[in-house]
Amino acid sequence: MLRFAQHDIAVNIMNEPLIVCENLVKIYSLHQEGGTSVEVQALQGLDITVNEGEMLGVVGASGSGKSTLLNVLGGLDRPTGGRAFVGKRNLGTLTESALDEYRLTEVGFVWQHGTRNLIPYLTAVENIELPLTLSGQVGKMARERAMELLDLVGLRDRMDHRLEELSGGEQQRIAISIALANKPSLLLADEPTGELDTVTAQTIYDLLRDLNKRLGLTMVIVSHDPGIARHVDRVVAVRDGKLASETVRVQKSDGGEHHVELAVLDSAGRLQLPREYLEEFNIKRRVLIETTTEGILIRKPEGEAHSGEQGSSSDEQVSDEEEAVQVPSKLSQAWTSAMSIVRKGLKR
Repeated sequence: MLRFAQHDIAVNIMNEPLIVCENLVKIYSLHQEGGTSVEVQALQGLDITVNEGEMLGVVGASGSGKSTLLNVLGGLDRPTGGRAFVGKRNLGTLTESALDEYRLTEVGFVWQHGTRNLIPYLTAVENIELPLTLSGQVGKMARERAMELLDLVGLRDRMDHRLEELSGGEQQRIAISIALANKPSLLLADEPTGELDTVTAQTIYDLLRDLNKRLGLTMVIVSHDPGIARHVDRVVAVRDGKLASETVRVQKSDGGEHHVELAVLDSAGRLQLPREYLEEFNIKRRVLIETTTEGILIRKPEGEAHSGEQGSSSDEQVSDEEEAVQVPSKLSQAWTSAMSIVRKGLKR
């Protein structure tokens, strides 16, 4: 039995949205030997909103769709369906030249591997000058801007060093400088601390937080680090190509704060239940949904087959994709009115 109750949780309200994704779908066609192809649905109707100036963490297992989301937001992949807005730009309808301009002027990238961020035969300052040159800034103007960015990340004294002469942490700080060269409104980082030790990773997160506050820069950071919630404003978990939950900072009455994980409803009223809950309560394809004085109660119907028993028909066989429970449309109004915020809870 699962109970989702209404709680009085104060969540900070931030600025207007910079990123709005609605029912976002991305399908890749993978070509196999023999000329056949297989379609992989990396995003399956994902909804997400990121406020301007927010520092958002995105977590999920390998293959969950989190890096695909980053590629769509960065204009590297076009969505197959749904809509992805960054500011007033609908990324799915931009021309190729408009996408090139978007990537050059509005979004900065930081990747996990230093070799993807930096050109090995260029010095640190020359790497920073490169995107400036591509945008038309050359000579003294480009050098002054590059030096400003080196000062911003505390690496002016490493300006003439190449990739192999920089530590992992220094490489990432230079990569952040490159990402900021053209003053983007959005910074996307894919596992920026994945190859760093704990202490160095902390310095990178501290730098990103400082830049977020000083520049008002919106950041989306993909990570496998379960502790990323300590470093960002909010964490969203992606599972099977959909948004599954959010972890937010909540102020306590004593002035402190703690983190609360909230289940997420998509635009169609669907809710993903954690796999461990489904297994613990032996929930298969069907559930009962009831309203109570506390909120919404989800439980297994009486008489359902026990674990290991076969159902009466083939349509009761459950695949991984069917483990997301969809709230019937007739309950959508009751659902939204019963809960201002949905919080996970259990009741045996």
